[in-house]
Amino acid sequence: MRTNMCRYCYKEIQDRDELVTASSWFRLRPFHYRCFELLEQDTKTIAGNWTPVNGMTGRVTFILMVILAVVMFTTPLLGGVGDLLGLLALYPIFLRLLSFAIYESRLPKYVENKRRLK
Repeated sequence: MRTNMCRYCYKEIQDRDELVTASSWFRLRPFHYRCFELLEQDTKTIAGNWTPVNGMTGRVTFILMVILAVVMFTTPLLGGVGDLLGLLALYPIFLRLLSFAIYESRLPKYVENKRRLK
């Protein structure tokens, strides 16, 4: 399957403006922003929760987790538990970098005359 295809409607994602990369239980999937809204309405359970990785939410999470990981690894704060927390903080960082490498870097930032989603 191509990496620039929405996992909800199976249509092509044309640029980063309409891309939402979401994560759920170690899965990383690309969606159109409208399809992601429909997916969120369909899944209201805790086990089926999709979390956006890119966008403003992803940036804030990425920055906070980098700060947490650096603090936990470089200071003796909380001892071994702090090292474990720093290791767990690397998971959202890894997801964001993987999302950028697999999905976002292959798409143009904005396509001027693109077809509209229905």
